[in-house]
Amino acid sequence: MPEKSRKLIAENRKARHDYFVEKVYEAGIALYGTEVKSLRRGTVNLKDSYCSVEKGELIATGIHISPYEQGNIFNRDPLRDRKLLMHKREIMQLAGLISREGYTLVPLSLYFLGSHVKVAVGLCKGKKLYDKRESDAKRSAERTIERVTKGDRTDY
Repeated sequence: MPEKSRKLIAENRKARHDYFVEKVYEAGIALYGTEVKSLRRGTVNLKDSYCSVEKGELIATGIHISPYEQGNIFNRDPLRDRKLLMHKREIMQLAGLISREGYTLVPLSLYFLGSHVKVAVGLCKGKKLYDKRESDAKRSAERTIERVTKGDRTDY
């Protein structure tokens, strides 16, 4: 079986800043034709989006897919709730995990896997302000070390 190509459409960088990502799940997403055409152009925003389990279904809220310009009457609401496609037992397992205190489901990225659109959904726990400062300081220190080892001498 040939390896399917994976092409990144959009990434939710804010999620990695605001949350500790415990585990990542892959889910399909139910879309209409004009939405897929809009995704091929890369007009999507994952910022401030989240997932919830409602009536045994996984629902993504806050994913903004801009209307397709040539779509006219076939365009849907850009901020509508979208159904994520996973096995029932996986959804029930996630429902149990997010019912615990502090856990939430956040879409981390949207990508094409072959011709299918997939969503990477992260089981996340919120960061406190001091955790964010700590990770920013750590990232800054790593950049400084990398710069020094490369030999690019600037004021530090």
